[in-house]
Order: sequence, then C-alpha cells, then structure tokens
Amino acid sequence: MGVSLKDVAGLAGVSIKTVSNVVNNYQHVTPAMRARVQAAIDELGYVPNLTARHLRKGRTGILALAVPELGNPYFAELAGAVIDAAAEHDYTVLLDHTRGEREQEILVSQGFRGRVIDGLILSPIELEAEDLRSRSHDAPLVLLGEREYDLPYDHIAIDNVAASRRAVRHLIGLGRTRIAYLGARTDRINFPAQLRLRGWRDELTAAGLPAPDTLVAPTSGWDRGDGAQAMAWLLDSGQRPDAVFAYNDLVAVGAMRVLSERGLRVPWDVAVVGFDDIAEGRFGAVTLTTVSPDKQSIARLAVESVIGGLQGPEKGAETGPDRRSEQPADGPAGRELIAEFRLVERESTLGRR
Repeated sequence: MGVSLKDVAGLAGVSIKTVSNVVNNYQHVTPAMRARVQAAIDELGYVPNLTARHLRKGRTGILALAVPELGNPYFAELAGAVIDAAAEHDYTVLLDHTRGEREQEILVSQGFRGRVIDGLILSPIELEAEDLRSRSHDAPLVLLGEREYDLPYDHIAIDNVAASRRAVRHLIGLGRTRIAYLGARTDRINFPAQLRLRGWRDELTAAGLPAPDTLVAPTSGWDRGDGAQAMAWLLDSGQRPDAVFAYNDLVAVGAMRVLSERGLRVPWDVAVVGFDDIAEGRFGAVTLTTVSPDKQSIARLAVESVIGGLQGPEKGAETGPDRRSEQPADGPAGRELIAEFRLVERESTLGRR
C-alpha cells in the first residue's frame, strides 16, 4: 500500500491538513513547519496523487497548447517552455498542431477537446474575431501572437514593430545602407510578417535610408528553403543588398546558404539578422544574430493566465507589462501582456572575433 497523507502527518507529528497545505504549496505555513513536513515526505517517499487532487476540484489537470507548426523550432522550444511552466503548477500539457488553418483553429478554440482539458493556450494565424465571439466553451482561453481581437481573452505577445526596428537599427549602426527584408508572405495575410515589415520600413525611413519594394523578397513560407529561394530571387533580380533582415531564423539560415554558394561572405559582403533565437542559429558555421523573444516569459505568462482563469477573472498572470484593451460589448476586457525581447549579436553581423 502506498504512503498516505495520514502516514506523513503521523511521522511529522502534525495534522493531515497541515501536510495538505505543504503539499499544495499554500503560503500560510511557517518555514519551520514546512521543513518538518518535507522531511517526513522525503523519508517516507510520499508522492502526491495529482490526478485525484485535480478531480476533487472538478478538473482534469491537463492544459492544451495549439500552435501552427510543431516542426518549426521556435514553436517546439516554446512548447517545451510551456510544458515546464505548467509542471510547476502540477499540470500536464496536451499539444495540438493547427497548420495555421482557420478551420482547425476554430475547431480547437471551440473546445472539441473540452471534456479533456481545463484550459487552452492558442497561437492563431487565420482565426477571426467572429470565430471567437461564437465560442461557447467555458474553458479559459489565452491567445499568443500578434493578432489583436478586442475580446475577453488574455493576449500575450512581443512588440514586433519595436523588435524589428531594433534589428534594423543594429544593421544601420554597422554602416549598412541597402538592407533587404526576407519573408513577406504571398499566400496569406499574416500579422507578424506585416508588423516586422513595418518595423523594417519605419526604421529605414527614420534613418533617411531607402526602403524600396525591390528590397522586399516575398516567400510562400518561412522555412530554410523559402529563405534560400527568396535570397536567390533577390540576387538574380540585380538588387544585391549589403544586409538582410529575415522574418525568422529559418529564413535567415536558408539565405546564408545561398550567399555562401554565390561567393558572398557573411557578414563582410552581406550581414544577416534573423528572428526567434532558435538553437540552430547558435551552432552554424556562422552564428546568427537574432531577435530573441523571451520564450520562458511568454510561457509563464500564458500558463499563469489560463490557470488564473480557472480561479476567477482577477487571478491571471501577475507580471509583465499590461496594456488592457477597451472593454468589448460581449464581455469584460482581456489583457494584453507584453513579453520582453533582446537582440543577440553574433557572427552574422559582427564577424568572428
């Protein structure tokens, strides 16, 4: 028979309620009492029954995370951060892959796994506000990314325009004047791409540099092959840049491959900046300068917000800049929580030192 709360309480010489308070990490336990109970837990090898704990609260102990592309390293790394953040609250995470398709995003948001999950963290691409207005499922929903819906759901993002301007400003500071943008999608409207393109254009304009459409390379996706095709298209068009700002790190990696094949040296002939700070960019032959969103902060804010939604409207994430949206007609205002970012400078702009 397994070790019970009663066994721990007997060894520690305290009540079962006190042991429960320690196991559930309630704050109102003195450090001495917590240490005493923890010593008994360690000695007996007591392991809490998390399933039973969640069921007593009418919950499953499972959160869902739905992202567009699990094969994209950024979303894979973000998923790992969400899983870690959820584990700190004794939650398991169920992963879903929407492919960025509106129909699949609607299906996920409407709670087709409603009997399985306690809450949903969703990174939408094509989902529209009207799709969420008709949402009847009562599990808490938290949105990730740059789509602004003006609806009663917490929304977590970084400032893509400011981040893009920071990347371009770095290139300008290195004396680059013909800075191209790789990653303007041609097959769908995508808000992060539009915001990053706007940041590119705004920073060049502010510096008095040209931002012609001829230096904007379209892509049909955001993988390495898309970056390679975009870079080749730009070079073949006769519009050779002296720097590239790529939509993401995968596009940047593909671009650097083509630059190498064409005999152009990174960063001496063409400097390159990516976005996302995935592991691949840290270990290439030329390490990649990149905008690094704080994935751990995004994950923590998302998990705290969705769990807070289970406890009441005022129990969401406690930290992070909060730009509360105007209250919509169909419910209380959701919060816009802004995570931090930083520019990580590496060899693709600075050279090897």
